[in-house]
Amino acid sequence: MVARTAEGTSVAALRTLLAIPLTVAVIWLAQTNGAGPTAPADDTLPLLVTRGKAPSAALLATAGTAGHFATTSPRLTRSDHLRAGSITKTFIATVILQLAVEHRLKLSAHVTTYLPTLRGVGDLTVRSLLTQTSGLYDFTAATHGRIPLAPQTVAELAVSEPRTTRPGTWSYSNTNYVLLGMIIHQVTGRSYASEVRRRVIDPLHLTGTSFPGTRTTVPRPHGPDAVRLDPRTAGASGELISTLPDLNRFYAALLEGRLLPPAALRTMLNTRPANGHYGMGLYPEKLPCGTTVWGHNGRIAHTYVRTAATRTGSQVVTYRTTKATLSHSTSIERRVLESEFCTST
Repeated sequence: MVARTAEGTSVAALRTLLAIPLTVAVIWLAQTNGAGPTAPADDTLPLLVTRGKAPSAALLATAGTAGHFATTSPRLTRSDHLRAGSITKTFIATVILQLAVEHRLKLSAHVTTYLPTLRGVGDLTVRSLLTQTSGLYDFTAATHGRIPLAPQTVAELAVSEPRTTRPGTWSYSNTNYVLLGMIIHQVTGRSYASEVRRRVIDPLHLTGTSFPGTRTTVPRPHGPDAVRLDPRTAGASGELISTLPDLNRFYAALLEGRLLPPAALRTMLNTRPANGHYGMGLYPEKLPCGTTVWGHNGRIAHTYVRTAATRTGSQVVTYRTTKATLSHSTSIERRVLESEFCTST
């Protein structure tokens, strides 16, 4: 697989904008080496701070080799490492679909085909895990993201609890992707971290992306929200560490079709099994201007991250805040996405 050319490194302009009350300063670094997004007229990033109550925020938008970076704080930079949380799921789903393309597993196969010792999941398929339609109990409801658990313990905890919904009904559960990580290990003989690194991270030269394993710290440079965390609190559902440029590069490559053949990518983006809520490891959002963007978000350890991209991967936006939960986040996030994808450039 050919790695995507990194965004241009020359900085063509630097200006400080004053936007909305509280005089939140936003620094825009506009890269002009080629066609691509420029700073939108409606400077909505500060809303994540003022109305969303996040201490600080940063955003990187890219299109081809051009892009712009914005931050509400000089303490956040475009090269910061950050915990990506549930954005990990898109990486895991990509590997599962690659294995299906290679005929090493079947999406229609029962989970017990690959995890034969796991009881209580005999009626569930691999597809139901990918599409969040298994109905399995979400283990983080018990651990609150603070207790590290081995994958087998997560599985046993989940099946010991009543199903959240009946199978076939969409219900988001981190347990699904922990089980998918176990399936990757069972099918390949290597950990999900090793397979993602071999199949995605290394080919795309995502040099700021890693699975920390048992390492509790975030590599430097990083923002002020990089607290210590045992990655086993999330596992295959949210362990990933990455950067804004790497996440943009990954989603662009995925949606451009450089990680999956067309049929597999269509399967990944098919939201019918989840009644429009979810594909496989990513979800759509239709903006008021008619553009539908695809991506995922992640909340973990004081960090919130959101990536959204056009269907062809031609334009990608990732932003992060130094607070895992935002007030009024739905309306504010939509404003941010609208300013990036719905304004003419």
